[in-house]
Amino acid sequence: MKVFKFGGASVKDAGGVKNVLQVLETEGTTEKLVVISAMGKMTNALEVVVNDYLQKGDFNDALQPVKEFHREIMLGLFDNREHPAFTAVRQLFEALENFLRHNRSTNYDFVYDQVVIYGELLSTTIVSSYLSSCGIKNDLLDARNCIRTDNTYRDAQVQWEETQAQITLLVRRENLSITQGFIGADPNNFSTTLGREGSDYTAGIFAYCLNVESVTIWKDVPGVLNADPRVFENAQLLDHISYEEAIELAFYGASVIHPKTLQPLQRKEIPLYVKSFLNPLNAGTAVKKGQPILPKIPCFIVKKNQVLISLSSLDFSFILEKNISEIFSLFHKYQIKVDLIQNSAISFSVCIDNKFNNLEKLLSHLKATFRVNYNTGVSLYTIRHFDEKAVAGLEKDKKVLLKQITRETVQLVAIP
Repeated sequence: MKVFKFGGASVKDAGGVKNVLQVLETEGTTEKLVVISAMGKMTNALEVVVNDYLQKGDFNDALQPVKEFHREIMLGLFDNREHPAFTAVRQLFEALENFLRHNRSTNYDFVYDQVVIYGELLSTTIVSSYLSSCGIKNDLLDARNCIRTDNTYRDAQVQWEETQAQITLLVRRENLSITQGFIGADPNNFSTTLGREGSDYTAGIFAYCLNVESVTIWKDVPGVLNADPRVFENAQLLDHISYEEAIELAFYGASVIHPKTLQPLQRKEIPLYVKSFLNPLNAGTAVKKGQPILPKIPCFIVKKNQVLISLSSLDFSFILEKNISEIFSLFHKYQIKVDLIQNSAISFSVCIDNKFNNLEKLLSHLKATFRVNYNTGVSLYTIRHFDEKAVAGLEKDKKVLLKQITRETVQLVAIP
């Protein structure tokens, strides 16, 4: 059995959905579990629905483009407008609107998870229906029945034992199964999400629980590149890398693989392939145990919209382990992800990701104990396997606020 994952770019229109069928016909339509993301930029569009709903008390204007987008895709897939897919999609929108009309919670993270999951539910309903209309039998699985989590909304933690039992019970290994990426359910059966771009992680979870032969992530790029071609020129394909290297790249922010995806795969030594859905016969990139990076060239990663915080003691005393422990307890409290750390005797600097918009609360707390300086909107650049030419090229025309060098890695916090 194999697990495939198709991201939003691969199903952004009717042509993309038809291409999924072609890939499956090339690779085989049995003994597969296929994880599918929301279509195109629908997660972003549903985030607008959430924001309008909580800030303006209205969601209709934001929801209408979401309805039209999916309707256009279905019109490109189904000749008959009476096809059951139209009814199934309409029922999903009715369920979403019913939640928005009757919900009483103002907790952003909770509302977010109850709304954005419809992107995945809509995409898998449409893809499953299209495959069926083409004679490809498939089981449409609700991932919320399979992946059980805690109730940390927007960043839910998997309850592995229960998830293993549910996946074993519900997945028919010999068939083609279609399911959603990114989503799960908590003990009260409220929807949860695994973090943005979490569909790769979903593929890893199913692969681990099913002991599959391999996982393939189908992308709009040839495989894992040494740089994001949208940001850096002359990006090159990496033919193969180890789990460890892939985890390092993902940790530093390489967007091609979700950071959590590789951990369950590594534990069972399940190979991961990253391939192009536009050229499915090309080899792409293989991620396996113990294979060195090939070719060994500098790898460039950038994380934008970061925050650089520099702390120093009010009385110029040393910042010791106790102080650092207190600082990190605040990071945990306010769900702050730390991407870089640098400290001296009387100062402590961190580059953080303010994903949960708790920066003001954090700063207010820190100012009670420390002298605080910070810069928002900075970029964190990372070079793995750096050389002098790569570093010099990256530093050019940038104001570097912080620089850190280890054996294999250089990191810069800079104002572009």
